[in-house]
Amino acid sequence: MNKNPFTEDNDRSAIWDMLVSRDIKAFAAQDWSKIESDFIEDGFTGIDAGLSANPDDWKLSFPDLKAYKDSWLQQAKEYDETSWLEDGEAALFRITSLNEIEINGNEALVHKKFAGNFIKTNGEPVPANWQTIYRCRKINGDWKIAGFTGYLPSTNMEKITANGAIQVPEGAVQHTTAGPYSPVLIINPGQLVVISGQAAIDMEGNVIGDTIETQTAYTLENCMKQLSYAGCTIKDVFKVNIYVKDLADWPRMNVIYKQYFKEPFPVRAAVQTGLLMTLLVEIEMWAVKS
Repeated sequence: MNKNPFTEDNDRSAIWDMLVSRDIKAFAAQDWSKIESDFIEDGFTGIDAGLSANPDDWKLSFPDLKAYKDSWLQQAKEYDETSWLEDGEAALFRITSLNEIEINGNEALVHKKFAGNFIKTNGEPVPANWQTIYRCRKINGDWKIAGFTGYLPSTNMEKITANGAIQVPEGAVQHTTAGPYSPVLIINPGQLVVISGQAAIDMEGNVIGDTIETQTAYTLENCMKQLSYAGCTIKDVFKVNIYVKDLADWPRMNVIYKQYFKEPFPVRAAVQTGLLMTLLVEIEMWAVKS
């Protein structure tokens, strides 16, 4: 999301610009100079949680600003050298959200979250599900970063691994050639969430990718984004309908699809049909919010 949600709040707007817009643009350009003035060097520390919810596992990986700068530049270089499906800056904006800022006087606690996947040009998704909590301070009218605890497990990780509202009934079986789907599911009471058919289209209306692999990955990312608006994850999905332009692409589509789902797999249907523009696949989903 590259639109500042705090346009009517000067302090929060400035923090969002610093931690989202300015940081992403600098990272994509591998240009530390764009953000170096955003940090308080004296006393700066950064903690790496390593995607663990157990504080005993956390490490003081960045005891000073130089250590963080070196890591930031190395990560930016590796990111730039990877062949991504979409523009690198656009991908960072797509997976990043910052909607929670607590301000107490000249101090602020800021929650920056990453949810979704980066997609390589071959359609391979690279997970990015974590969050960072920043400690910010206002100095001479400008907000700056005093430190952070990063790579914390996402608040959605527990939901990604389990949803008791979706169950395969005992004894349910299907033929040996079945793909990544369940023959039947029992859906316990909850709020239904239904998303319209999604495709590999960015926010400007452009079709992303020209292979079934890349379009499938981007389409599933768009599905995940729509689900997130309703407070759901991909694990909450129990029904998927897939529309492909050419069923000959089905095996290749399935390779990417399987990387996004874990058991119990949603029930699924697929049909070959004509699609708009140069689209190769469209996907719609039903989910239950537990």
